[in-house]
Amino acid sequence: MFPKSSSALPKVKTTKLVSPTDWIALDPNPHDSIFNSGPPTLKENAGHQTLLCSSRSTIEKKYIVNKTNSDLSSIQLPRSAASFSHRTLPQLEVVELCESTNRLNLYLKAGKEEVNSGVPGRFLHAVMGQDVSDVGSVASTIMYAFYLSETRNMDQFCTVPIINMKRADLSSHAELKWLLDSCQIDQESLIFIDEIDLSYYDLFGSLKLVLLNGHKLPTKQEALKGAVVEILTCRKGESAYSWVENVTEAEDCSCCTVVAEMFSLASPEILTGKCFSRLLLAGILLDSANLTSSHCSSKDKYMATLLLHGAGRFGWNGFYQILKYKMYNVSDLKVIDILRKDFKKWTRVAGKSDSVASRFRVSHIGMSSIIISVAQLLAHEVAATQEIKYFQQLEKLRLLMIVSGYYDSEKNFKREILVTAESAELMKNLLSFFNSNKADIPLKVLHKPGLKEDMRMFEIDKVVSRKTIEHLLEEFAGTSKG
Repeated sequence: MFPKSSSALPKVKTTKLVSPTDWIALDPNPHDSIFNSGPPTLKENAGHQTLLCSSRSTIEKKYIVNKTNSDLSSIQLPRSAASFSHRTLPQLEVVELCESTNRLNLYLKAGKEEVNSGVPGRFLHAVMGQDVSDVGSVASTIMYAFYLSETRNMDQFCTVPIINMKRADLSSHAELKWLLDSCQIDQESLIFIDEIDLSYYDLFGSLKLVLLNGHKLPTKQEALKGAVVEILTCRKGESAYSWVENVTEAEDCSCCTVVAEMFSLASPEILTGKCFSRLLLAGILLDSANLTSSHCSSKDKYMATLLLHGAGRFGWNGFYQILKYKMYNVSDLKVIDILRKDFKKWTRVAGKSDSVASRFRVSHIGMSSIIISVAQLLAHEVAATQEIKYFQQLEKLRLLMIVSGYYDSEKNFKREILVTAESAELMKNLLSFFNSNKADIPLKVLHKPGLKEDMRMFEIDKVVSRKTIEHLLEEFAGTSKG
């Protein structure tokens, strides 16, 4: 039971069983006694509330009929009852509306409206994770903010989740977009990091930060460290912020596991919502590699079992396979979204350190990792090379390296790179730098008709990790004069 107030208690609501289509009707038998009784009532007793029910309870639910937009035929899913009567998966599905998620959406909408009005007369209590765009980070951020809002009596705080990624980046993460849709989350009510200026609230002393899954803020947000008031992490380590008294360090497990456990202790009824449980379950399964990772704890397995109904008809194995398929399938993405999916950028100040003007001459170098061949990327769209150049300009990059890692038809792992530079001189400097590191990255030129001098393709004639390439690129960023 949530201790905050009676409004935070799971609500018992009489609803109608409805359908958005005229040809489908799922009405319960009106003559059955179980549907004709009065609603339950709440009775105050010694500081808490007791649910009083008559002998005949009301059981009515809402459903909607959705058209399935995803083609899952290429995924090896566990057989469901429908698959025995249909050669292909049904194009329509009946979905139960989730009351728990409805409450979550109302909370998200109210929070964003207050933020849009400037949070007058209250502190902005922002829950934020690391600057990674994975399902576990997004799910735990949303759910922990909701948990704090429901369980802690903090009228002076406006508690909201801040998704630590740009809204535009959501289109690059099909698995996250699909999950939010399937969980009925109101995405318009979510607040992304590029939609709010946290430094403004920090400047006037009205920012209170809750840091998730880490002991330290990301480098680009390190200036906000003085506003950190709480840390919830599942990683062992010493906190970088000694003044923070409210620190929760759980055992090595998913952050979604910790949040799910908190809900199960405070109000287990809310976890009966299928969509509500699905969001937490997805984070646990992806964080633990479907409960097979060496870092997967017994608590992860226990909470995944508790949330099992959120997986749907395919069970958690099928649910995990769908998420992985969505994560790695790029056929529906644009070239820019493929490049943005796994992208990292480095900044280097150019010029002499004693030059005042040099502070304004900043060089950016970026690396995108993809899971298809460079040839497939260039064939993905008619104007793929122009799209790559546009992405480079959009991110203000002097140099962009696209690192490809994939398996060919003979199951051999291949590593390729495509480099696009701001100038031919910078390309020359990079190739000279790589030639001096042949032992680490031996390059074999790949010829592609139509490519200009500022865009080159190579195969790395050796099994090389992305980390090795990343370290060399960081070293080049620090030494390049081009």
